[in-house]
Amino acid sequence: MRISIITATYNSASTVADTFESVLKQTYKDIDYWVIDGGSTDGTIDIIKEYEAVFGGRMHYISEKDRGIYDAMNKGISRCTGDVVGILNSDDYFTSDDVLQNVAHTFSSNETIDAVYGDIHFISDNNPDKIVRYYSSKMFRPFWLRFGFMPAHPSFYVKRKIYQEHGDYSLDYKIAADYDIMVRLFYKHKIQAEYIKKDFVTMRTGGMSTKNVRNRLLITKEDVKACRAYGMYTNQLMISVKYLYKIFEFL
Repeated sequence: MRISIITATYNSASTVADTFESVLKQTYKDIDYWVIDGGSTDGTIDIIKEYEAVFGGRMHYISEKDRGIYDAMNKGISRCTGDVVGILNSDDYFTSDDVLQNVAHTFSSNETIDAVYGDIHFISDNNPDKIVRYYSSKMFRPFWLRFGFMPAHPSFYVKRKIYQEHGDYSLDYKIAADYDIMVRLFYKHKIQAEYIKKDFVTMRTGGMSTKNVRNRLLITKEDVKACRAYGMYTNQLMISVKYLYKIFEFL
């Protein structure tokens, strides 16, 4: 089984080496790695070129202007060759060296599943040793999408044929295309997935969806839009329930 990983970069010079190192350290080596750069000007391309040689033919990259991170992800999906596809952001890194080994083992052990997902955690920008929030996907069921809950996106690995059959990330959303695709796959198309009790990814705080109050309001509106697009009833109050739950995720 080949696993494709897609990393979207844009002026990521301060963090992307950590991302690349965590991929190199994975014990599972049958990977197809695509780095999709949006035309960085800060030295990111130099770092990508340096690591391309280290990956020994398993890393591929393009650098050109795009329409944002979801457009970059789609470019990677259209080019990758793996049986299974996952996303690893350029300011994140794998928490342990056996994440992909666990992904491959779970898919191989159950050929009926379409996807797997696990947990992630967030660290302080100023203190990488300090865990500030742990996001567990254990409780996820498709029903909970109407309340804003979804599997941790950086831990989501899905068979490439699912993208081919049901589409990739919609560019109609500014910051909630990952939520849209979860509703589409789990609610509309009823894909089968398995939870892996494992911390997949370490994320730095400060992502787009939690950057400020304005973005929180936008993502709530876009989550409602995604649910309604596929016939799942919800409203902004119901979606806001997830923010109450997140209080208990902070350490």
